[in-house]
Amino acid sequence: MPNLSIITVNYNGLEFTLELLSSIKKHLANYRYECLVLDNGSRENEAISLQKAFPEYSIFRSERNLGFAGGNNLCLTRARGRYLYFLNNDTLLSDNTAIKLIDYMDRHPEIGACSPKILFYQPEGVLQFSGITAMSRVTLRNKGLGYLKADLGQFDNPQPTHYLHGAAMMVSKTALAKVGPLPEEYFLYYEETDWSEAFKRHGFELWYLPLSTVIHKEGQSTGSNSPLKQYYLTRNRLLFARRNRNKKDFWIFALYFLLIASVRDLILFLLKGKGLHAKALIEACRDFFLKRYGPRNSH
Repeated sequence: MPNLSIITVNYNGLEFTLELLSSIKKHLANYRYECLVLDNGSRENEAISLQKAFPEYSIFRSERNLGFAGGNNLCLTRARGRYLYFLNNDTLLSDNTAIKLIDYMDRHPEIGACSPKILFYQPEGVLQFSGITAMSRVTLRNKGLGYLKADLGQFDNPQPTHYLHGAAMMVSKTALAKVGPLPEEYFLYYEETDWSEAFKRHGFELWYLPLSTVIHKEGQSTGSNSPLKQYYLTRNRLLFARRNRNKKDFWIFALYFLLIASVRDLILFLLKGKGLHAKALIEACRDFFLKRYGPRNSH
């Protein structure tokens, strides 16, 4: 049985997925692991090219896009490792230090899941994730520690984090048995944030472990600032609040979000000529209150 199951989901991203799988094969060749790859409803059947390039990996296809959580959860049903390493298909391993995460978690069973240090692909050497703070009660905003700062080793000490980063998450299968799979209502964005809350509710700790570093090519699937991304971030922020805050705190946040933050963003979008972004924001709020979850325009 493998110690590690590496899981990634591909959606119209063949080139990026091939680069990720090449980095995994190069750096973990001497380690006992398995790699599971789902082609998540891509326009073309990219599983064929992936399987041809990497016949030793378990590569399969869903004919429809199951979303981030649904795609990863389908892979979970086939994973055999003691630890599950979820990697975005637009990430890269730069060495074999992923195994250090397993060693650390073996020695600290109270840790249910962790994320490594994550650097942006461009510009080089710039931090994307080195831990994250708790969310405020009213705005549900938090702060990424070290975000956009040069990596000078100032965040090289392991420490607890309030949330995982969805681009790279290692999860103990023991903890997963109690916490359950990723929540599929979101379809895209906020799944790992909700999941983080679930781990904590079940008594597990979340840690930032800079014993390993992952390189991330941010925003390849939806575009860095696309209307589609605006839609999911808006709707799912409200959904996260409903699922993870008591009724009073939810309405405190909802009033702030709808009457202040969203109005401000709408004005800015219109002033900048971003009509599609404004439309996405309005539709997201509408769909949340109508309980239209899952993929956009699927109802």
